[in-house]
Amino acid sequence: MPLRTPLFGFHTEHGGKMVDFAGWEMPIMYAGANGAAGSIVEEHKQVRTSGGLFDVSHMGRVKVTGRHSRRFLERLCTRRISDMEPGQCRYSLVCNEKGGVRDDIIVYKIDDDDYFLVVNASNREKLLSHFAEIRGDLVANIDDRTMKTAMVALQGPRVMEIVKGYSKEIPALKRYRFVEKNYLILKLLVSRTGYTGEDGIEVVLPAGAVEMALKMLLKDVDMKAASPLVRPTGLGARDTLRLEAGMPLYGHELGEETSALASGLDFAIHVDKDKEERGEAYIGMDALKRVRDAGGPPRKLVGMFIEGRRTARQGMKILERAGGKEIGEVTSGCNSPTLGRCIAMGYVDKALSEKGSKFVVDSGRGETMAAEVTALPFYKAGK
Repeated sequence: MPLRTPLFGFHTEHGGKMVDFAGWEMPIMYAGANGAAGSIVEEHKQVRTSGGLFDVSHMGRVKVTGRHSRRFLERLCTRRISDMEPGQCRYSLVCNEKGGVRDDIIVYKIDDDDYFLVVNASNREKLLSHFAEIRGDLVANIDDRTMKTAMVALQGPRVMEIVKGYSKEIPALKRYRFVEKNYLILKLLVSRTGYTGEDGIEVVLPAGAVEMALKMLLKDVDMKAASPLVRPTGLGARDTLRLEAGMPLYGHELGEETSALASGLDFAIHVDKDKEERGEAYIGMDALKRVRDAGGPPRKLVGMFIEGRRTARQGMKILERAGGKEIGEVTSGCNSPTLGRCIAMGYVDKALSEKGSKFVVDSGRGETMAAEVTALPFYKAGK
């Protein structure tokens, strides 16, 4: 039986089409205005032009406290933790011993001995076991707060119009910064983060208070109107939005069997972290060093434009145009609502990973689609 987030009633009220996602009953999309059939494309465009409200309570939320919490996170994360400031968020990878990716996470530094992690829903149980294993003799308390809290995201170029009515501090936050706020009887953690490529915030708050908080925050917004400022948005649009923004997804671009160094996330991987001030070796670092010293991984993650209207799907093979030799595999693809053309990400041989490289994608039905490497992200929001 799938788990339900504290906003399950909100989803059914707004016509959410519920599906099982990573063990949670989540909305893939919602009904449209006045009972009309909704669509993922409509929700996608709503976020790009105005604003969308996402329930992301299925994501794992873990508190790490204690005098060795920083050292614990240095052992865990591919990215520096020691130089983080209170109020700062940082994206990082968590690797296995082979240098593959166990998960990608966001680390929030509340204080020197107080951190908060957001992890992928599908990896929460696996990571909790991993945390307990690598903690060893360090004094670090690990508290899974997923069931005690809720998490929502407001994303889009106009969402700050709503936020400004409640706070001057939050709209002034820089990207990947957060603040803890007391609003009436609620304690909120609000960050300038998101997974859509748009401006916006993500809010963590007590599970029992989330519906009340949304009613207060959105009291002047008619989300069932034909053209609302903000409307409920499901997992379908969340996926096409993140793909346009070139953001990797665990189980697609990231996984245990793919080297972290192939992902293009070099900014989040410090291969020599043990040589940095207050740095420590992390799980998988030695394996990543060996890959780097051997010339790097044989394949790299790239963005692709796909010719025609057919969508490239995860698992489709990428072939040389002449000869048909297999040179890679598609990890994600969609017909981009913003660009009006088909896009995809995938891993290809390093020699064909440069912008402008051309090859074909095998549909698996005896047909191929022409593809060309392009720079990531496919879409970047204006300032």
